Amino acid sequence: MLPLLLVVGLLALLLGAWAGLRAVRDQPMVGSQVPAIGVVELALVVQTVVVAVGMSNGATSADPMLLWGYLVTQLVLLPVAFAWAFVERTRWSSVVLAVVCVVVVVLQVRIWQIWLG
Repeated sequence: MLPLLLVVGLLALLLGAWAGLRAVRDQPMVGSQVPAIGVVELALVVQTVVVAVGMSNGATSADPMLLWGYLVTQLVLLPVAFAWAFVERTRWSSVVLAVVCVVVVVLQVRIWQIWLG
């Protein structure tokens, strides 16, 4: 599970840095960031499936409800940020995307802590 958490966190950090750089330059999100959002979202879906399979095979966590709450939340965040960025064609679209990526990284840390118990 740890390698997957690290990959997801690294992908989110890279996307967040890219969005943060565009925000500093006062530029909105661009279409070339959409595939990157898709890659991070796909990694999040894979992570959720891995956790589901692990839990169905007997793995436990300290607080399963909180774990699933974090997993579902992180699945929803990037599509919402994308929708916001699609409508908001100012630098704030990049700011929102950067903030969401930071939140995804923080959720990765929390998921790891909960998974370990």
